[in-house]
Amino acid sequence: MSPWATIFAAGAITYLTRASFIAVGDRIGLPPVVERSLRYVAPASFAAIALPATLGGDRFANVGDDWPRIAAVCVASAVIVRWRNVPASLLAGMVTLWVILAVN
Repeated sequence: MSPWATIFAAGAITYLTRASFIAVGDRIGLPPVVERSLRYVAPASFAAIALPATLGGDRFANVGDDWPRIAAVCVASAVIVRWRNVPASLLAGMVTLWVILAVN
């Protein structure tokens, strides 16, 4: 199979799978267990982004050096717990980090 045929096939399959959810999504409801589990996607994605950045990748955080990142994660965590809005929490955390780094 040629590389162009492979690229076209992958694009077509991706398009069809995504379009199927749009076309059929209104007619078929999700099971209640799936709807309940989807509520945890935002906090889980936030934890997957924030935790490695806070802990310094493959090592533990050094509180003396990493306190700006820890403070930013605390602010972002408070925002996501209060308003359950991932973009707002990321924005609040980044602004907090930038302000602390600018002042420090």
